[in-house]
Amino acid sequence: MLKRIPDKNIWLIYAAILLLGLGYGSALSLLSVFLEARGFGKTDIGFLGTAFGLGLACFSLPVGALIRRFSARAVLIGALAGYAVSVTVFPYLSTFREMAAVRFLDGACSVSVWVSCETILLSRADKHNKAFVTSLYALSLALGYIAGPFCSKAIVAFLPMRAAFLMAGGMATIACLLMLLRLDPDTKGGEDPTSEAPEGEASIGEKTSSLALLAQIKSSCFGTFAYGYFQAAVVLFLPPYLIEQKGITVEQTILVPAFFATGMLGFATVAGRLGDRHGHLLLMRVLAAVGTVMILGFVYLDSYPVMCVAVLVAGASLASISPVSLALQGVIVRHEDYSRANAIYNAFYAAGILLGPPISSYLFVRSGGPAMLWHFAILWVIFIAFTTVFASDDPASRRAKKA
Repeated sequence: MLKRIPDKNIWLIYAAILLLGLGYGSALSLLSVFLEARGFGKTDIGFLGTAFGLGLACFSLPVGALIRRFSARAVLIGALAGYAVSVTVFPYLSTFREMAAVRFLDGACSVSVWVSCETILLSRADKHNKAFVTSLYALSLALGYIAGPFCSKAIVAFLPMRAAFLMAGGMATIACLLMLLRLDPDTKGGEDPTSEAPEGEASIGEKTSSLALLAQIKSSCFGTFAYGYFQAAVVLFLPPYLIEQKGITVEQTILVPAFFATGMLGFATVAGRLGDRHGHLLLMRVLAAVGTVMILGFVYLDSYPVMCVAVLVAGASLASISPVSLALQGVIVRHEDYSRANAIYNAFYAAGILLGPPISSYLFVRSGGPAMLWHFAILWVIFIAFTTVFASDDPASRRAKKA
């Protein structure tokens, strides 16, 4: 892999996002338990999640302007420092307002890290490796998410729960220092030989309007919106559905996210290679179709082992769409538009995170778990239809037509 990705800056980004993922995993695995121990109810905990989502949504677009003004490297360093501060002070706060403000800052810093990292990766990856590079990025974050809870479990066996938040702050601080000391300055803007923007778009030196940029990356944005919507909702409501309507025990549902993550970890790099070779948008449609079948399987399946297989395949398919959709826009937009494109892209992801849980909870309460699952499936079917109509968004599709 070193021959395929020789740029050491890409590997530094992987290291930073792995450390940040460890922080996320260690802090989030204890967040609800910690808040309940402090006397906060489920409604308060839900609103704190909304505060985080608002931080994502409010800063998704401005961070693109900050990157153009100060550079992706500078924004990344500042965002990592901001996250380190927010997660470190969180367990020492006493009022709901203070915690909501810090969770908002957490969201703002998190989306700033994501957009900065993605901008650096897309600007340094060549067109033959963009999906492979972004899939390893997603894997690094996922590995941190998986390992973080185990770190927290070991910590709270000997120390108070707040120590896990301090560890998360420490991981972010190490990542910040690593970027400050080792990451090279951003690559220069200008013509990007790896991009294949549609004919008629802004030429080099002209600024692409935000509306034109959205038109170019609309398929990527739909993909990340659908995944953010699905991910945020299914984490909250699939376990109670399995417990209440399928008779699965609480202990068994704990393993469900692990199967989803394992599927993603096992297939993401394969998906990246397939996307780079055969076309990103085509692969996204195939993955969405497979994932839709797995979602509907939970309506009719009753065997726990078979459900675990379905979760594994769903993780391999649906979770792989996110890095592939990011790589797609990397081969569409010009080098100088990466920061704005990534900001728009993450705004759609944030919108999905904000809309998924309330709509899904309404359907779950009013019509039951199967209705909720069917609406997930319908969302992905609409995505498949959308990306079929706009298949030419992918340069690979345009090359195939010319051939």
